[in-house]
Formats: sequence, structure tokens, C-alpha cells
Amino acid sequence: MKRTLLFSLALFLFGMNLSFAQSIDDEISLIQEAFGMDKKMIVQEVLQLPEAKAAAFWPIYEAYETERKALSRERIKIINDYMEQYTNIGEAEADNLALRTLKNDQALSKLHMTYYKKFKKGVSALDAAKFLQLDTYIHNTIRNAIQQELPFIDEFK
Repeated sequence: MKRTLLFSLALFLFGMNLSFAQSIDDEISLIQEAFGMDKKMIVQEVLQLPEAKAAAFWPIYEAYETERKALSRERIKIINDYMEQYTNIGEAEADNLALRTLKNDQALSKLHMTYYKKFKKGVSALDAAKFLQLDTYIHNTIRNAIQQELPFIDEFK
């Protein structure tokens, strides 16, 4: 099961280009559209919800994904801003990027808390926890892969 998930994530990550050749908003939309379909298939495969629970789960999931995508869009913009500035980053830019990143992390945690309660009410605590575990795994895997590709501040001065 983890191999399937890792393979899907790898396909996504290797297809992701952080250079944003055209409009960053267009790039983000394309990434989110492609990954959104793959992620939904992964969630379906991992959760294996019976029909009655699935009917309650998927509308909550779609609402969650709408909010999560907005946070992911902001995260990608933060990364893009960093990539544009990292060779000449100063105190103000570093502070701004760090505060935006921390705010984005807090917002994702708050979103998880809000939707954990909704998933728990809609399906069960076990299924809600399983989804949260999977979603966190996906986010952490993607973030770790991106982090490995980002230069550290002052690395190339």
C-alpha cells in the first residue's frame, strides 16, 4: 500500500517544476488539478469506505480540498518568492518569508483540526484519523522533497 502511495507521490514530485516558466497561478492550477485527481484515488484506495460512509465522506473531503488548495497555493507562492530572492535575501525578506511560512503552517493545522471534527461526525473517529494520517503523510512527503531541492539562505553567495 505504501509503495503505491510513494509511487504516486514520486510521479507528482518528479513532474513538478519549481521554476514557474509562465504564470505562477497557471502552474499552480495545473499542478493542483493533476495532483487532486491522483490524491483522491489514493484516499479512496487507502480508506476503502463502504458506500454509506463514502456518501458522507466525499462532500466533506471536497470542501476540505477547496480550502487546502488555497493554502497550498499560498505555500507554493512563498516557495516561488524565496527562489526569486534567495541569492540576495536580507533581513526584511527573510523575516517576511519566515512569517508567511509559519502562518501557512498554522492555517493548515487549523484546517486539519476543523475538518477532523467534520470527518469524525460524518464517518467515524477511526476513519477521520486515518484520513488525517494519510493527508499529513502526503503533505510531509511533498514538503520534504521540495525542501531537499531548495537552497539554504546564503548557500550560493
